[in-house]
Amino acid sequence: MDQQENAAPPFLKDEATVMSHFYRGELGRMMSWRERFDTTTHWAIIAVTGLISFAWTNPGSGHFLFILSNLILYLLLSIEARRYRFYDAYRARVRILEAHFIFPTVAHSSKIIEGDWRKTLATDLLLPSFKISYWEALSRRFNRNYLWLFLLSLLAWIAQMANLHRLEIGAPTWSQQIELALPISSNGFLLLLAAFYLYLGSLAISGLRARQASGEFHKRKSSSADAWSL
Repeated sequence: MDQQENAAPPFLKDEATVMSHFYRGELGRMMSWRERFDTTTHWAIIAVTGLISFAWTNPGSGHFLFILSNLILYLLLSIEARRYRFYDAYRARVRILEAHFIFPTVAHSSKIIEGDWRKTLATDLLLPSFKISYWEALSRRFNRNYLWLFLLSLLAWIAQMANLHRLEIGAPTWSQQIELALPISSNGFLLLLAAFYLYLGSLAISGLRARQASGEFHKRKSSSADAWSL
């Protein structure tokens, strides 16, 4: 869109009242979805710590619980990505209202910066749509929280197997432990594991892309940031 400023017609009193209630409603929806995907993160933390604790007290079930931990984490990541897309869609509406309805009031200005925002918002009300793809939501939530949970699960599994082999004299090798615990060869298991973590690596790399979206926090110059400390 053009970055030229365009004069916007002022709101009538009744229209301003409607917009105020609309803003409060969209803000409530946004926060509701925020709480939902935060809850999913809490479930993931509880699940992985519980499974790790159980695996350490039951060494023989380590391989199975490691696989179960990864499956549960990915399931919760998928659910959280879906919830994040809803949150992001409502956040976009809130940001439009903050930038083009609340900002002119605060700044005592009747000018807008980013084109015909009323038409954009009206179109989204008639035909609601997500603002980011499922893959982007998945990668963003993975980088934000789930990367560390998957890493914790992997390190706990490796530490448990190494500790078990160190303490037990004549203990089977890692490949023998895998073949004894799982109905699959050790090479097949490691191949599937490598493919899964390569997929997670692609999620992590994809999530590193900067997203210049309305609502994202950006760094400001120190001169403008200092005003908030007054």
